[in-house]
Amino acid sequence: MARPNPNIRETQPVIRQLDEAAVNRIAAGEVVERPASAVKELVENAIDAGATRITVEYSDGGKTLIRVTDDGCGMTPDDLVLALSRHATSKIDGTDLLDIHTFGFRGEALPSLGAVGRLTISSRAAGHDGAEIAVNGGQVIPVRPAALNGGTVVTLRDLFFATPARLKFLRTDRAEAQAIGDVIKRLAMAEPFVQFVLRDVSGDGAGREVFRATAEQGEMFDALHGRLAQVLGREFADNSLPIDANREGLHLTGFAALPTYSRGSAVMQYLFVNGRPVRDKLLVGALRGAYFDFLSRDRHPAAALFLDCDPTLVDVNVHPAKSEVRFRDPGLARGLIVSALRHALAEAGHRASTTVAGATLGAMHPEPTGARVYQMDRPSQGARTAAYDAQSPGFAETAGMWGRVETPADEVVQSGETAPDYPLGTARGQVHENYIIAQTATGMVIVDQHAAHERLVYEKLKNQMSENGVSAQALLIPEIVELSANDCARLLELAVELGRLGLGIEAFGGSAIAVRETPAILGTVNARAMILDILDELADHNDSNIVQAKIEAILSRIACHGSIRSGRWMRGEEMNALLREMEATPHSGQCNHGRPTYVELKLADIERLFGRT
Repeated sequence: MARPNPNIRETQPVIRQLDEAAVNRIAAGEVVERPASAVKELVENAIDAGATRITVEYSDGGKTLIRVTDDGCGMTPDDLVLALSRHATSKIDGTDLLDIHTFGFRGEALPSLGAVGRLTISSRAAGHDGAEIAVNGGQVIPVRPAALNGGTVVTLRDLFFATPARLKFLRTDRAEAQAIGDVIKRLAMAEPFVQFVLRDVSGDGAGREVFRATAEQGEMFDALHGRLAQVLGREFADNSLPIDANREGLHLTGFAALPTYSRGSAVMQYLFVNGRPVRDKLLVGALRGAYFDFLSRDRHPAAALFLDCDPTLVDVNVHPAKSEVRFRDPGLARGLIVSALRHALAEAGHRASTTVAGATLGAMHPEPTGARVYQMDRPSQGARTAAYDAQSPGFAETAGMWGRVETPADEVVQSGETAPDYPLGTARGQVHENYIIAQTATGMVIVDQHAAHERLVYEKLKNQMSENGVSAQALLIPEIVELSANDCARLLELAVELGRLGLGIEAFGGSAIAVRETPAILGTVNARAMILDILDELADHNDSNIVQAKIEAILSRIACHGSIRSGRWMRGEEMNALLREMEATPHSGQCNHGRPTYVELKLADIERLFGRT
């Protein structure tokens, strides 16, 4: 039985003008997705008003109550009436939508919130009396006097009571509360000179403080570092690298973590454009591209990056929530992020994150002790040398009792000598034919000889490739790959870049391309599959590292086979040469897969393991 076409009607459809309440509810569906969206809009309004202290209170995950209090410039009674009108704002005059210097500019947030909840705004501007206005499900209650010292208090109750179907799509109170916390933390990172307080007032009583970030002082860079320590934790601040780079009107600042401080997911990636938190594919892809040579695919970098530029170079009016941006020159923005991060990682040299040592110490379980034993002060260097000399004859006589001990060559500093102050210390010995033990001025270092040398060989191979280029092998019969017109045009835009990596492509008429050369180091290649993989990555990240990743994977495999193997006994001069080369080689703190190549333990931590406090 044929089904009737629902698009065919017997009567002519009538075009109607929607009333103001319906328009506001539709707008609210775009702007206010969940309680966290309402918090974001209200806190951004407070920041735009020049607030230095912002307090956010919520109840039941923001479903029943959201209250935002600030000490900003406030509003007059006449302003309060206009604030609830659609597209009424003090932030732009409408002449240039590309010259935007504030978070908000559309004038939709307050009327949208008033259309789907019970909204009350109390405010007082300098030189005016306090006033209050309310709107419940689109019904405005006239302005009335209110007692207020200054600033603004916005109270939103019963969110989505006017659109009950929307309530069914909200998650649990805990999940909504976590989303609110994430919004506040992102905004707090962007405004280090503003104090933020987040409080859960569910139930009776004053509630509990969930998050607090006190206002920072001093220079912008120092203030940002302090704020990131408050929001992301001291570990991130201690294991991150400062970023400060400029290129053609773009200024990138922030902090990026060392590769050994990576994460299992992308939860610690915070990106800002002109102070606005964004989730942008281009920027995320650039961050991933900067680290792709240092981390395995299941690890993700941690970073908080702030990209500032003239507002005319970026369009923020491409998404209702303003969470996406569009750059006039996206390649310039991506190139700045990649080059700045790679330069900072190279400057870090052999440095590894402090969490590596913490994890090592956490894996050690010293025997439980009774009463604390207070040790004598550590003897001087001369006293230790004399003691060692006195003990050596006895040691020689009893050495046979304990078995043979392999000693390194003369280049290894003997126990009584003073070790030179090298960052990775001086080799003392080798255990299990795989781990080098070195003594530093403040502790000891344990080096994985195979992982460390693998990274050194890999860096040499990469340098040789960058100097000499990638050799290409010509195909006897070019492989023709049929694509859509868009995919073909997109791929041909990268033809020059792919050619530098040994993949030669050219147009073959219509929407087909011809693959004439492939990288020689890859051997036999399925050219069609590689082309499709490149297109998939372009669709996901607006950028592709497939060819380079495959080439560097081969180089990594060569480095693995060409490096010092586990189980090989090394002479003293070899161990020390490896340590010195690590100190001089960028990225030597982690292997080709992002794992640490060495662990540094401070003497104080070692003594604590043995109860020497």
